[in-house]
Amino acid sequence: MADARLDTPLMPPSLRNLPDFKKSIKLKYVKLGYHYLITHGMYLFLSPIVVLTFAQISTFSLQDLYDLWEHLQYNLKKILERSGLGDSTYLPEAVLNIPPNPSMKEARKEAEAVMFGAIDELFMKTSVKPKDIGILIVNCSLFNPTPSLSAMIVNHYKLRGNIKSYNLGGMGCSAGLISIDLAKDLLQAHPNSYALVISMENITLNWYFGNDRSKLVSNCLFRMGGAAVLLSNKSCDRRRSKYRLITTVRTNKAADYKCFTCVTQEEDANGKIGVTLSKDLMAVAGDALKTNITTLGPLVLPTSEQLLFFATLVGKKLFKLKIKPYIPDFKLAFEHFCIHAGGRAVLDELEKNLQLSSWHMEPSRMTLYRFGNTSSSSLWYELAYTEAKGRIKKGDRTWQIAFGSGFKCNSAVWKALKTINPAKEKSPWMDEIHQFPVDVPRVSAI
Repeated sequence: MADARLDTPLMPPSLRNLPDFKKSIKLKYVKLGYHYLITHGMYLFLSPIVVLTFAQISTFSLQDLYDLWEHLQYNLKKILERSGLGDSTYLPEAVLNIPPNPSMKEARKEAEAVMFGAIDELFMKTSVKPKDIGILIVNCSLFNPTPSLSAMIVNHYKLRGNIKSYNLGGMGCSAGLISIDLAKDLLQAHPNSYALVISMENITLNWYFGNDRSKLVSNCLFRMGGAAVLLSNKSCDRRRSKYRLITTVRTNKAADYKCFTCVTQEEDANGKIGVTLSKDLMAVAGDALKTNITTLGPLVLPTSEQLLFFATLVGKKLFKLKIKPYIPDFKLAFEHFCIHAGGRAVLDELEKNLQLSSWHMEPSRMTLYRFGNTSSSSLWYELAYTEAKGRIKKGDRTWQIAFGSGFKCNSAVWKALKTINPAKEKSPWMDEIHQFPVDVPRVSAI
């Protein structure tokens, strides 16, 4: 028997019958397959996305595609990027649905959600019963159904039969302070009463689906929101009240045609209804504010500021001196400012003209960023922000300024009757106030 050679390598039987892969022609095709996969992998990845996109587009009608092209042409993205609004604002379901389904039913649904939610919270916080309400004032500029919004509230809460009920419509973003002024007058005529004021706007039937640029701007600014405010002239409520209304000043410029037409609800060339914002809006607002503060100043400013203002006025009018009008320092009269969050341009102009600091403007800017332009209720979001930050101390004075179609500029002055403890307050800010303020860039990437 021959001995096995010691230099012969030992191979497992399972490997002796395997082909030589280095010489196999099939390996070439495997390498070629990997090459194609790596080279064209992006196309393979994008193919399902393209298929899904075309499937979605196939559900659009020709009119939908035309509208999409028109919206891109008018570059709403640029408007949104500069609006000062954040990503957490609210729109009703009817607008967000694909396709949108605005209807009277959906508009009532939105109104009920906003109004009843705010009123329920108010009754819970104040322990006031619905039957105790003697005066009801509701303001909503663009949605005026029949029965009215005030009738919806009376029906829902079964308010008493002799209630003094008012429904204000078409008065724009300044209607909230008009309601406060009306409530003040009614409370003076009806002692021992509660007045419930509801301020809101309705988006569902007032979202513009056309392509007129002057009307599309409102789509980029207006959002859902509402507030409920309880006023009382009962002496027993003084101890638990947070504020006392000092004065209200109303300015109406509707006699001037340019002022009257600067904010108008009208149809476009295709018959679609929207709200047109005129290019003269900023100039009109500035003129209305000037008239308003001329009336308000003597009521609230210290004597030194009034003398400086009067001396400048005399020099300009009587002696024809070429001097700039003196702008009183309203920071000497008020600790806090709640300026209607109508848009970034409005806030920038007010900050400049009234010489306010970023701290004074913070409630308005953060309200615009977090909730958008909620119309007449924005002032109450701003006051709630100031409270949530723990800034309201006993004796502090707050100036609320609102602008609205017509054109109107209204003011209300409140004095704090106690220091507000934010830990005991329930507000829209309570779960996220620690996140504010945030830096709002001039242009936000979308």
